[in-house]
Amino acid sequence: MSTNFFNRARAWAMAFGLAGAMVVGVSAPAPALAQTPAPAAPAAVATAPAKADAGKAAENPYGIGALWETSDAVAKTVLLILAVMSMGSWYILAIKMLEQRKIGSQAKEAASKFWSAGTVTQGAAALGKDSPYQFIAASGLEATKKHSGLMGHIPLNDWIAMSIQRSVDRVNREMQGGLSFLATVGSISPFVGLFGTVWGIYHALTAIGISGQASIDKVAGPVGEALIMTAIGLAVAVPAVLAYNYLVSRNKGVMDDIRGFGSDLHSVLLGTVAKS
Repeated sequence: MSTNFFNRARAWAMAFGLAGAMVVGVSAPAPALAQTPAPAAPAAVATAPAKADAGKAAENPYGIGALWETSDAVAKTVLLILAVMSMGSWYILAIKMLEQRKIGSQAKEAASKFWSAGTVTQGAAALGKDSPYQFIAASGLEATKKHSGLMGHIPLNDWIAMSIQRSVDRVNREMQGGLSFLATVGSISPFVGLFGTVWGIYHALTAIGISGQASIDKVAGPVGEALIMTAIGLAVAVPAVLAYNYLVSRNKGVMDDIRGFGSDLHSVLLGTVAKS
C-alpha cells in the first residue's frame, strides 16, 4: 500500500511539475510579444501627420495655381484681362518716367546751348533733333519765313504766337500719351474683378444646388475664387491710379518749362524780325 501510494504521489508531482513548466513557458513570451509593437506605435503616429502635411503642401486646392486649373473659360478670360491691364500699366509708367527724365535733360541742354547762341537758327541747330525745344524753335522760325499769301493778312505777332502754340500743344499731346490707358485701368479694373467675384459666387451657388448640401468643401473653392478675383482687381487698379496721378503732376512741371520756352522764343523772334 505504501509503495503504491508513493508511486502515485510521485506521478502526481511530476504531472504538476510538467504543467507548471508548460504554464511558465507559454506565459513567459506573452509579455515580450505584447511589448514589441509598443515602440512602433509612436513612429506610426509621428509619420502620419508628416505625410498629411506633405500632401496638403503638394495639393493645395485653394491657391492661385488651383484657381487657374479649376476655373472655366470666363474666369480665365477675366484673369488674362487683369494681367494685361497690370503689365500695360507698369510698362507705361516705366516708359513715361524715362521720357520725362529725357525731356528734363533736354531742358537743361536748351538752357545752356540755345540761349547762348548768336541767332535762333544757330540755337535750334545746337539742339538734338528729337528735342521738343528744337521742334518748337524750328516751328517759330518757319512761321517767320512763311508769313505770306493769305497768311500775310494775319498780324505777324499773332501768326508767330499761333505757330508756337500749335507746337506746344503737339508736345503736350505726346506727353499725355498712355495716360488715358492708366485712367481706364484705374477706373474699370475693380469692376472687372467684381465680375469675377460675381461669377465665383454663381459657381458656389451652383455647387450647393448640385450637391444638395452647403458643405464647406463645396463652397470654399468658388468663394475663394471670388475673393481672389476681387483682390486682383484692386491690385491692378491701385498702382494704375497712383501712376496716373504721379505722371500727370510731373507732366505739369515739364509743360510749364516748355511753355516758358515758347513764350521767350516768341519775344525773341519778334525782336529779330523787327531788327531785320
